[in-house]
Amino acid sequence: MEKVIAVVVTYNRKALLSECITALRNQSRPLDAILVVNNGSTDGTDEWLAKQDGLFFINQNNTGSSGGFSTGINWAYENKYAWIWCMDDDGYPKEDALENLLAADDGCLRLLNCAVIDKEDKKSFVWKTQQYKSLDEVDCNIIHGIGHPFNGTLLHRRIIERVGVPKPKYFLWGDETEYYYRIVRSNEIPVCTVANSIHYHPSTAFSIKKDWDYASGWKMYYYIRNRFHIHQVKFNNKMVAILHYSCFLVAFMGVVLLFQKTDKFKKLSFIIWPVADAFNSNFEATPPSILAKLKTGESISITDSVNSYIKNTWQNILAPFSTTRSAERPANA
Repeated sequence: MEKVIAVVVTYNRKALLSECITALRNQSRPLDAILVVNNGSTDGTDEWLAKQDGLFFINQNNTGSSGGFSTGINWAYENKYAWIWCMDDDGYPKEDALENLLAADDGCLRLLNCAVIDKEDKKSFVWKTQQYKSLDEVDCNIIHGIGHPFNGTLLHRRIIERVGVPKPKYFLWGDETEYYYRIVRSNEIPVCTVANSIHYHPSTAFSIKKDWDYASGWKMYYYIRNRFHIHQVKFNNKMVAILHYSCFLVAFMGVVLLFQKTDKFKKLSFIIWPVADAFNSNFEATPPSILAKLKTGESISITDSVNSYIKNTWQNILAPFSTTRSAERPANA
């Protein structure tokens, strides 16, 4: 029998993590191992983990969800587990979730995902899954062409062999989507949601229409920057990605003007920074550096950003020719 490990990424949610671990320990198909990646929690999570029996854990600096899953999936792969079951700490699987996921495996390589259900009403999909909004509407067990990582996402190690692991540079917001498209678009691996494999999750509360606090809204940087790279993987064409990203930015700016109640023009000005970093493939920004910039109100010139992007693009285009000429130049006698 192939070994299965659960990988849970956590940050400062000890109570929810405990709920998730309890649910994992109570699976009808017992897990062969559980690994928790602790992303630098400061709420006593590391002490709690040290007291747990039968649990692997890794304590590391906060590298976001992308860095956490990159670490966890890579560890599981290197330790020869066949199946890697991935989830955040704010959700938990129903007791037969793993058993039903494995029963849905038909031997063909595909990405399997639990049905992500509202933990309060126990029947509504947290995110619309194909045409279904509720379990009451589902008329089949396998819902093809859709999955919502990392919420009860089951990866076979053959997927890791072909696709690799999530890229830590994205930090959060979009990292899971980039990985999803790398699997299903770039590598053409089918995906499905298994309706009778339930993963309970809080109802999603985020909406860009809701007024956010400018001074503390560091996550919006990643939301804007990472969207460009998601489009690149999704469409596998840089010009098409730029077109879709431009449409996203226009829509985003419209939402800011229409629905944001505070600091509208600061938020519009802020957008320039993550866009510039997206075009220049700059992944150096960290939550502290973003917060510092938001508090000081430091701005970035859109002209400088565009010029930098054009310069980098031309350098990439001309690089092969420069290399060829250098190779052809005779050595000094």
